[in-house]
Amino acid sequence: MQIGNHSAEFWLQHLRECQRRICEAVLAALRRDTQQHLAEVASETEGDVIFGIDQIAEQAFLSYFEQVLAREASFVLIAEGLPDGGKRVFPQAISEDEAEVRIILDPIDGTRPLMFDKRSAWSLAGVAPNRGEATHLGDIVLAVQTEIPVSKQGFADRLWAVRGEAARAVREDLATGRERPYEPLPSRKRDLLQGFGGFVRYFHGSKELISRIDEALAEALYGPVEPGRARIFEDQYMSTGGQIYELATGRDRFVADLRALVDAALQKESRAAGLCCHPYDLCTFLIAECAGAVITDERGRRPMAPMDVTTNINWIGYANASLKDHIEPHLMAILKRVGLL
Repeated sequence: MQIGNHSAEFWLQHLRECQRRICEAVLAALRRDTQQHLAEVASETEGDVIFGIDQIAEQAFLSYFEQVLAREASFVLIAEGLPDGGKRVFPQAISEDEAEVRIILDPIDGTRPLMFDKRSAWSLAGVAPNRGEATHLGDIVLAVQTEIPVSKQGFADRLWAVRGEAARAVREDLATGRERPYEPLPSRKRDLLQGFGGFVRYFHGSKELISRIDEALAEALYGPVEPGRARIFEDQYMSTGGQIYELATGRDRFVADLRALVDAALQKESRAAGLCCHPYDLCTFLIAECAGAVITDERGRRPMAPMDVTTNINWIGYANASLKDHIEPHLMAILKRVGLL
């Protein structure tokens, strides 16, 4: 596949190398610096808080794009912390309209658990032909994500996909650099029983309403809870890229991030749900799609949010089409009943 003036393989190799450098820089900091230093608030943007660990990743990717990729290709970079609304054109001599592609990037998705050395984060990137401001997440034709492990971890995964092709993955031995390929395979189960599935509710503000929706969905699907029985398990992986990974590799069967819907409803009461998902968080959803999962927005459509760093978005992930058919009608009915749709 040709993307702009270069092949998909060209962009893939550059993004893999960029994410490798981010991973190395962040992992070195985790092993060297104190948690207090990494967790210090460096700045606050419209999209999120920037911590000390984020600045390390920012230096790594900006250095690579400036010194390497911009000498071979032209692109609009969309990432948090950049001026001009989170955008920068490479090389500087060209206009935004002249760029071949748009690259949307989240250097560390899952900063909060990673900076306390609790759980892996992910470096995310998606590439789309440059259609100007009309370019949206659905235009992404190449996505790659690389695991940024905690300091005691010996292996890390990398996944990627080109539209129209199967998703691919490797597991790297961090001590030797050797990679073992594997095929990402979502769950083929047709229900949630004895599997992981649930709703994103990391932060206070949206938990009450989301929990009511969650309970209503479980009862609509499987009836009242039975004493002494656990039917569905939940894992609050504080990383959208991490959730895409879990769906693509068979660990999770269902994820719904409806914080933006809840936030819009709460604003009518002069309240807020707090931090919501943004387009750069979801920029690798193509990987889960190419593996066989189904990713939609809150109305069951393929995600088409603008490629920016500020828009609040919702998304729902199903491990397969049968699960979507099983869950979606009940979920949509509940969302309408509580006034979110």
